Amino acid sequence: MGNFRTHIIPVTLFQQNCTLLFDNECKIGVLVDPGGDWHRIQEVIEKSGVHVEAIWITHGHIDHVGAAMQAKEALNVKIIGSHRDDKPVMDSVSESAKNYGIADVRICIPDQWLEDGESVHFAGHVFRVFHTPGHSPGHVIYFNEKERFALLGDVLFRGSIGRTDFPFCSHEELMKSLREKVLPLGDDVRFICGHGPGSQIGYERQWNPFLQGMNKQMKKNPL
Repeated sequence: MGNFRTHIIPVTLFQQNCTLLFDNECKIGVLVDPGGDWHRIQEVIEKSGVHVEAIWITHGHIDHVGAAMQAKEALNVKIIGSHRDDKPVMDSVSESAKNYGIADVRICIPDQWLEDGESVHFAGHVFRVFHTPGHSPGHVIYFNEKERFALLGDVLFRGSIGRTDFPFCSHEELMKSLREKVLPLGDDVRFICGHGPGSQIGYERQWNPFLQGMNKQMKKNPL
């Protein structure tokens, strides 16, 4: 994958794909969606020798932000993302933790909200941010044009799409995000999702039952 690498760390009972994304030469990187099991994540970071310079969040559900504040304090870095529309979701994380019997979860407080169309970067690798509401109101995805690679959170999975039966979700918004933001990235784009194995947009367009009927000629995102 060019000059950056990914290390997926499945965490929590939800087996969420916390991702360590880093430059293969200088070993500078970012931590994406630290959802829990912080000591496990920390062990992977230490063994890898990666210097984490920021935490990126795709959305505010407990399995994606459950260890974000621990990570922020341990690594002395900023939490970036998601979109500010996710604040009600993040504010309800402690209640979600009680419902799932998870202890010691703190509300995630981002240092920076992200807007649709802006960019974030590490070690010279630039990722475009797209606001993709539906699974949560402030969900964002991160796209690297040069390597044709994306971090899609819980918008699109191999063979499925994000759930919309939680509070603050919208099936209509999710389908719009897939149609107008995700699919136009291009069939050749490989992605890591929030749960399970990654995939390629073209494969999902062809075989994912939830995407059948969507027009292949999508309007290109303005990059």
